[in-house]
Amino acid sequence: MSNNTPHILIVDDELSMREVLEHLLSREGYQVSCAESGRRAISMIAKTDFDLLLCDIRLGDMTGLDVLRASKRRNPNTVVIMISAYATTETAVEAMNEGAYDYVPKPFDNEELEVTIAKALKLKTLEHEKEIIDDELKKTLHFGKIIGNSPAMMNVYKMIKQVSKTRTNILITGESGTGKELIARAIHEQSDRRDNPFVVINCSGIPETLMESELFGHRKGAFTGATQDKKGLFEIADKGTVFLDEIGEISPPMQVKLLRAVQERVFKAVGGNEDIAVDIRFISATNKDLEKEVIAGRFREDLFYRLNVIEIKLPPLRERKSDLRLLAQHFLEKYSHEMGKEITKISSYAIDLLNKYDFPGNIRELENLMERSVTLSSTNIILPDSLAISFHKQRWIESIEQRRFDLEEVKNGVVLDDILEEIERAYLKKALEYSGGSKQKAADLLGLRYHTFWHRLNKLGIETRIEP
Repeated sequence: MSNNTPHILIVDDELSMREVLEHLLSREGYQVSCAESGRRAISMIAKTDFDLLLCDIRLGDMTGLDVLRASKRRNPNTVVIMISAYATTETAVEAMNEGAYDYVPKPFDNEELEVTIAKALKLKTLEHEKEIIDDELKKTLHFGKIIGNSPAMMNVYKMIKQVSKTRTNILITGESGTGKELIARAIHEQSDRRDNPFVVINCSGIPETLMESELFGHRKGAFTGATQDKKGLFEIADKGTVFLDEIGEISPPMQVKLLRAVQERVFKAVGGNEDIAVDIRFISATNKDLEKEVIAGRFREDLFYRLNVIEIKLPPLRERKSDLRLLAQHFLEKYSHEMGKEITKISSYAIDLLNKYDFPGNIRELENLMERSVTLSSTNIILPDSLAISFHKQRWIESIEQRRFDLEEVKNGVVLDDILEEIERAYLKKALEYSGGSKQKAADLLGLRYHTFWHRLNKLGIETRIEP
């Protein structure tokens, strides 16, 4: 921002509206300027870098969209909020596509407008800080495809740098979908072994009867079908790194055979008599608590300590929510490019909706969600409705099931629209109750943008107290 006090430009051809907004925003401590026409606004924008533009969609000499475009050409970092008494979905989408932060219908609630402006300015500050952080990360951290600058991930990066130059065995722990293989690859790529093989072994994906042959290789005639000698994955990985994914799934008999290989870097091929020595580093990963598995007798204690010289714990996504926007934007760009679309942005309300979800499937679930959202989106911005198609409606359905509706009524015939309307009305009223009557807070609780929430209240004839 240009200084410590945000500078807001109000563009409206109605004097009374300009005066109301100027009084409201000045009272909140903002520096406020006003323009009575589109031309006047564009002239002022050319001379001043405003932090936020509050612009009516209908002006006497041009449209608010013209002013929006001029503002974005002059200073892409200026946050623009459009206001209008003639709100339509088409106009709102067009404004968002042109780079508007939000679209607020008239008549608006003063409190909710203040909240929207505060959120927009906070986002502007966070994005500026993110640019600074990203620049610093680019200078100091080079960990391939790993994304995130939360404190939890900064600790992970520190661990990667500390262990990458050693031969020490590493155990990576964390819930499914947290990116354990990416961490293992980063360690390998930062190590002196980077030019040698990185061999991934999914311990749960290899049948027990083939595990020994896959890892250690076999000699011709060792078993039916062994028509020639075959190198095992450990021998193929010589001078490189072996990544044992889902190590907690390996059987007790195989754990015994694996122990010698991990301990001495020596093993015998199936059907062979000679020792095969290799120079490999072991990185293992699991979503299980291996200490509990040891206590339960399902995992060998000696193997556990050989593999777990250094442990790197990966946080679940719910504990690194500050990384969510970066991750979502990364997947947005990835799938937009793959699908030949030009979707460039995730709206702040969509991000708010994502932040309300715990993501039990972690980064893998977020990636899946963003792929579906990009696939189904018909605009170049991801709006809350795009997300609703994927996980929000699914959670809505789950919540309905938890209320134990009598689904047996279906066999006698029902009017589904009436049932859904009843459910929607109940949720809207409950959100208003929890928010103390604030429509903005209620909309946030339901993951809706304010004008969408306002439209649904009117559609269902739900009366609310008139707020100042």
